[in-house]
Amino acid sequence: MKAVVQPVAVQLWRGVAGTELRRDVFESYGTRVLVVAVTFATAVVIARELGPSGRGFYAVAAAVGAIGVQFSNLGLHLSNTYYVARDRALLPALIGNTLAVVIVACVVAVLTGVGLVFWPKLSPVHGTLLILALASVPVGLAYLFTQGLLLGVNEVRAYNQIECGSKLLVLALICIPALVHLGTVELFFGLTLLSALVGFFWALLRLRRVSTEPLELSLAVFRQSISTGINAYLILFFGFLVLRIDLLMVKHMLGVTEAGYYSISQVLAENTMMFPVVLGSLLFPKLSALKGREEKLQLANKAVLATAALMLPVVVIGALAAEPIISIAFGRSFLPAVAPFVWLMPGTYFLGIETVMVQLLNSEGFPSVIVVAWIADTIINVGLNLWAIPRYGITGASIVSSACYFVMFLIVLAVVWKRNHTRQPAAACAPNLSA
Repeated sequence: MKAVVQPVAVQLWRGVAGTELRRDVFESYGTRVLVVAVTFATAVVIARELGPSGRGFYAVAAAVGAIGVQFSNLGLHLSNTYYVARDRALLPALIGNTLAVVIVACVVAVLTGVGLVFWPKLSPVHGTLLILALASVPVGLAYLFTQGLLLGVNEVRAYNQIECGSKLLVLALICIPALVHLGTVELFFGLTLLSALVGFFWALLRLRRVSTEPLELSLAVFRQSISTGINAYLILFFGFLVLRIDLLMVKHMLGVTEAGYYSISQVLAENTMMFPVVLGSLLFPKLSALKGREEKLQLANKAVLATAALMLPVVVIGALAAEPIISIAFGRSFLPAVAPFVWLMPGTYFLGIETVMVQLLNSEGFPSVIVVAWIADTIINVGLNLWAIPRYGITGASIVSSACYFVMFLIVLAVVWKRNHTRQPAAACAPNLSA
């Protein structure tokens, strides 16, 4: 199968875009492969040092911080990318507004921590780990916003260097206490937080090289950014909940050890999404810049077909090789993660295609129908998990996730077809997955 699929994928990819986009995608993909390898090594060190329960606490704290970032980013990283790409003169105001939002996030994090002191049952983690998880929200926002601005000013190489450098730093820092067996959940999470903080300052210095004008606060620019980013924010937020809320539900219903197993299956599933994530992030500004509808449709069609061809061998091989990979990398104590990972693969395949396909809609202003679709998918996900997790455990959570990913693929395909086929009946206006 691989021998047949790969030449087709290569031919499709050669026609996807011009030299600049191909170069950026190849460089970013290579960086992402390295980042995933480093992240995987980091996960292995943490899992082996902390064991399933410790890994579960670490994963839950990371999920709390990541959900906080998704909840509070307001789509500004995407709208900032859009506006600074159109007018670099806005960069000082966008940086100033970014720092202001981060300061507000710090205040909210402190108030949230105070609130959880009085209502500790509402918190999935406690003590120092809770403080670190809350601190990761403003730090994560600062990193996310500055990286988005780098993409907007076409500093793709700097973006990749910071991504890679911050991940290498956290691996190096974590290996030091792990070698002498002094690692704790709090220490490892704190070192991860430190590396993100270093990445933020690195990106900020790079942006100041692009524009040396004094930073400023601009309410007018902020209003524009919010107006453009709110739909993107809702899409990303509810999409992220579909990807992450099941881990918190597993921890709540089954305990921290099962959450540790499930977190491993999630990490491995996310690794199979490298190519569509990279292509989608770079395809979005490319499609947004194109004026002709036919040209946009052709580019999106080729990108979707290339993604479908390249993802197929990845998910098939991943499912077949899951047991030896998990056993060798994490140890046989993590073998319960094999079944949920295998069940995640079908949905991950269609989610990868959807990630690229939806960029055609995103480039037209993030239509509200996709927002509604993700909200509905989140509700379905939570409802089905409430039924499936107590009965079928972490495997049930994986099956529910795969089903929800496939539903989103069908919705996006239908919307793309309807919006474009009805406007141009004579043209192939949606990605032709059967071609």
